[in-house]
Amino acid sequence: MNDLIKINEERISAEEYIDFLKRTDLGAQYPKERFEKRIAKLVTTVSLSLVARNENGLIVGVLFGLTDYAYWLYVTDLGVDRMYERQGVGSRLMKTAHEKAGGEKDIAVYLIANENAIPFYEKLGMKKAEDVMQYNHIEWTEFTVK
Repeated sequence: MNDLIKINEERISAEEYIDFLKRTDLGAQYPKERFEKRIAKLVTTVSLSLVARNENGLIVGVLFGLTDYAYWLYVTDLGVDRMYERQGVGSRLMKTAHEKAGGEKDIAVYLIANENAIPFYEKLGMKKAEDVMQYNHIEWTEFTVK
């Protein structure tokens, strides 16, 4: 684990987040429709915003989540810069988010994982659930942030 990486609760700009997305696999999870406008809304309104920075201040990890700080945390975004993968950044972000939301004795964590991330989440002790409902009629044109 890299001790030079610091995790803080902070708001970042849409520009910073978009730059970060180019260095992660998260850059393929958003629809093309109104991308920049929606990212700007995301970074300013999400209830939990954790940012991991290296010793030079570069963003190397981000976790965004929605929580009621009493019962649940829904992780909407968890990404790590490709150059910093497998160094414990993602695990530290998840642990910090769980603590900030209220701790594992009180807070259930939910998320939607892409296929490649499932082993990571299982390693953290998460299990697949089949009882999730969805209502999804949004416009969604796939693209990757570059």
